[in-house]
Amino acid sequence: MPTDKPIRRTRPADRKSQLVEQAAVLFADRGYTQVSLADIARAAGVTAPSVYRHFDDKQALLAAAVLAGVDDLEACTGRAMADPDARVDDLIAAVCTLGVRRPQSTSLWRWASQHLTDEQNREVVLRTRAILHRWGAALAEGTDLAEREAVTLAWAVLSVAGSLSVHNTRLSTTRSLEEVDLLVRRVIVLRPATAPPLPPLPPPGAGIPTRRDEILDAAAALFAERGYSGVGVDDIGAAVGITGPSVYKHFSSKMAILAGIGQRSATRLEAGVMAAYASTSDPAKLLALLVDSYVNVITSTPDLSVSFNNSYALAGQPTAHDLIDIQRRYVARWVDLLTQAQPELTRERAAIDVHASLSVVNDAIRMRRGVHRPEFGAQMAYLMKGVLGV
Repeated sequence: MPTDKPIRRTRPADRKSQLVEQAAVLFADRGYTQVSLADIARAAGVTAPSVYRHFDDKQALLAAAVLAGVDDLEACTGRAMADPDARVDDLIAAVCTLGVRRPQSTSLWRWASQHLTDEQNREVVLRTRAILHRWGAALAEGTDLAEREAVTLAWAVLSVAGSLSVHNTRLSTTRSLEEVDLLVRRVIVLRPATAPPLPPLPPPGAGIPTRRDEILDAAAALFAERGYSGVGVDDIGAAVGITGPSVYKHFSSKMAILAGIGQRSATRLEAGVMAAYASTSDPAKLLALLVDSYVNVITSTPDLSVSFNNSYALAGQPTAHDLIDIQRRYVARWVDLLTQAQPELTRERAAIDVHASLSVVNDAIRMRRGVHRPEFGAQMAYLMKGVLGV
């Protein structure tokens, strides 16, 4: 009589790549600091200790996930441009497909630099830059585009293609591809060198900076440089010449400081909203004015980029609910104006368009790409309006 033999379970040959894939999805969805090795192991269907057979720690997994995304971009570019007669259409189709079907491949590079080593960042930057220069060369061929303009457009294309990962609006894969393709095609016909000057911000109100303001200024600068998790209260205190415990006389926690930075940036954006509505009631003109205001605010202070880049840290915090609601209402205002200016748009498509537009400048600021050039703000506003069709 035959006896039952125990089932022998074999370890998948691609276990390492499976872990990288699951880590990339989780990191892109929740943020690096909000994901544990146990979360990654659970998603991959393995035990946490087994992860250490392949990776030393979570940081090593992040590096592998980011580099896997660069691999995807290189492979996508190589396939699209393998034929000497390849058209820009082939490249657009490949990039859009990657952004829609594997958004983590086009999004992890956005915020991961603060968690990578200098050597890892150098590799990511050099390889990504090489990819974008190939895209730029393809976009410039047969046109009057200068190399710098073409590369600027290539970066904007990458931001638009990867923008689905920064919000929760979802269409079907087919509809998403159609919308992202449309937005990318709006980008590639733009000419950044022709961007009109950016109207300046109105002068700030008079007032003597307080110790609280100094703490917010110092914290914003540190968070922008190292990320929220890489800065302690003692670091913030030292930056303003006080001890860490003295900071608590003004803020109850580091989280309260981050919330304060967000509230300050929200106040500045709301001032721009009020000024825009005071000058016109036309939806398209209002949206264009809000673009100018947004670019002015994000380029004049680190507050706004710090607030958005570290929003994952605020998630679930009772004291931050009001701030998160303010941010959502601000973006919703853009969506409302876009649907009024372009009635053929559904609200879902308008939301995708708005987030794609915001991603262009948010990514450039996050990567510190050309931010010190005098034309930077004007070109960002011009590209954002191009994406929105206003």
